[in-house]
Amino acid sequence: MFIQVEGKTVKAQIWDTAGQERYRAITSAYYRGAVGALLVYDITKRQTFDNVLRWLRELRDHADSNIVIMMAGNKADLNHLRSVAEEDGQTLAETEGLSFLETSALEATNVEKAFQTVLAEIYHIISKKALAAQEAAAANSAIPGQGTTINVEDTSGAGKRGCCST
Repeated sequence: MFIQVEGKTVKAQIWDTAGQERYRAITSAYYRGAVGALLVYDITKRQTFDNVLRWLRELRDHADSNIVIMMAGNKADLNHLRSVAEEDGQTLAETEGLSFLETSALEATNVEKAFQTVLAEIYHIISKKALAAQEAAAANSAIPGQGTTINVEDTSGAGKRGCCST
C-alpha cells in the first residue's frame, strides 16, 4: 500500500490477522518489526471490544515501545445493531493513550482516514528520529582544525632493532 504523507510517498506493508486464534502462535513475529497497529473491534459484538485490552497488552509486550496504535470500531453502518457505544470506545482509547475512530469497511467510511492517521504519525516519529540523528552526527563531527591528535611514534624501543639482530 502506498499513501501520501506531507507530499512524500510512504510504502506500508499491512498484515491482517483478523484476531483469529490460529494466528496467535505467529503474531509475536509480526510484532517485532511493526511500527504501527490498528486494533479493530466490531461495534455489534461486545466480546470483540472486550478483547481489545488483551490484544493491546500483547502488542505492548511484544512490539517496540514506540509503536503507533489506533483503535477502530468497525461496522458503523450497522448502528441499529450496536452493542458498543462510541463513547465506550473513545473512553478506552483515551485511557490507553490511543487514537480512535469508528469505521465502516462496507461503506468505506473512515477506513482510509484510519490508515492515513496511523501512517502520518509513524512518518512524523521516524522523521523526528532521523532529524535528531542528523543533528547528533553534526554535533559530534570534528570542527576542521580542532581534531584529536594521535601520537603514532613508537616509544617502546621495539622498533629500534634491525630485522635479524639479537
